[in-house]
Amino acid sequence: MTSTSAFIGRQAVLNRNQQLIGYELLFRPSGEASGVGKHTELQADTQVLVNTLNNMGTSWLIGSKLAFINIGEAMLSSEFLELLPPRRVILDISPRIVPSNELLSRARHLRSLGFGISLDDFSFESPAAAFLELANYVKLDIQHQDTNRFQMLASRLRSYPVIRIAERVETHAQFHLCKELGMDGFQGFYFAQPETLSAKVIHPSFRNTLELLNLLRLDADIRDVEQVLKRDLALSYKLLRYVNSAAAGLNTSISSFSHAVTVLGYQKLYRWLTLLLVTASDEGHAPPALQKTAVTRGRFMELLGKAHGERHDTCDNLFIIGMFSLLDVLFDMPMANIIEHLQLPEAITEALLHEKGTMSRFLKLVKACEDGQLTGVPELCAQLNLSSEQFNQAHVSALAWVEELGL
Repeated sequence: MTSTSAFIGRQAVLNRNQQLIGYELLFRPSGEASGVGKHTELQADTQVLVNTLNNMGTSWLIGSKLAFINIGEAMLSSEFLELLPPRRVILDISPRIVPSNELLSRARHLRSLGFGISLDDFSFESPAAAFLELANYVKLDIQHQDTNRFQMLASRLRSYPVIRIAERVETHAQFHLCKELGMDGFQGFYFAQPETLSAKVIHPSFRNTLELLNLLRLDADIRDVEQVLKRDLALSYKLLRYVNSAAAGLNTSISSFSHAVTVLGYQKLYRWLTLLLVTASDEGHAPPALQKTAVTRGRFMELLGKAHGERHDTCDNLFIIGMFSLLDVLFDMPMANIIEHLQLPEAITEALLHEKGTMSRFLKLVKACEDGQLTGVPELCAQLNLSSEQFNQAHVSALAWVEELGL
């Protein structure tokens, strides 16, 4: 597991009343960069997708607004787009795409799933104009053409059922012209400079990601899939964050790995893992002792729960609490900032944030065990009605399990 920082650019998109309707998400290789640099279109598209889904999350990046995401031909053809929440995403199609029957069919399918389609830097002479019948939005670059041509384009598009957005609006005169032409939306430096957002990121092991992909390809038992997730803190964190975001319409939060895998399904999980390989790494491991402690805590709490006679779902929750209890150290940020992106059940949140609730007693007990003096262990065991034999057996079994994982 490695730890780095991720960056993404964000520029506001406004309606005709200058109210915020969404953000265009832009590739940024660093905090200082203002463009894509030497990266290819596919590299830029993929990294924006990875950051949106796994490293930052749609809720943090766009709130309740729309996300305009640039896509080239390769990304349009890929199935990675289905990982995005369709009702929140507008696919900004590059003017460089030369449409084929397959690409037009693909765009039509994405529209049927609920995605919006936007045509960037549009002109009727561009090959990408073939996508016009499928578009919800059309962006006109006011810097890319003279005033007469811009006016002609804006007028001609009035007869199409699209929202016309003037982009790269940089002066009051340009804004005034766009308003007189009745443009439906605006984007550009005149309203807001692009801002670069950053987040600390933990990356899963390349080996574990490949192993999971292979298990899914072989249609392995869900318990085998769960075992791999349980030994990789980064994988488990990213999965629960993603699936809770994607499943925002559900009435219940997803906290166990088996539930997450069931809701997502093997096919979609395989697709998500394939995208995750972009950032998976086995170089420059983050403190291995930290990950080992996190996984040990999770297993130890799970076994203590079983010894206490807790239900299976409660034991799953105890594993999550133990494993995630060191995320604030790994991310070097307050636990509250991390937890808000996970949408975990209240009992887990209360234990991680405030050490409240019955499950927090198990966490206190496990933490006390990490103190060489075992301060407070007898009292905490008594509170949970756990005998010294049950405690020791769970501890030894947890340590043995972690050693078997090779951590």
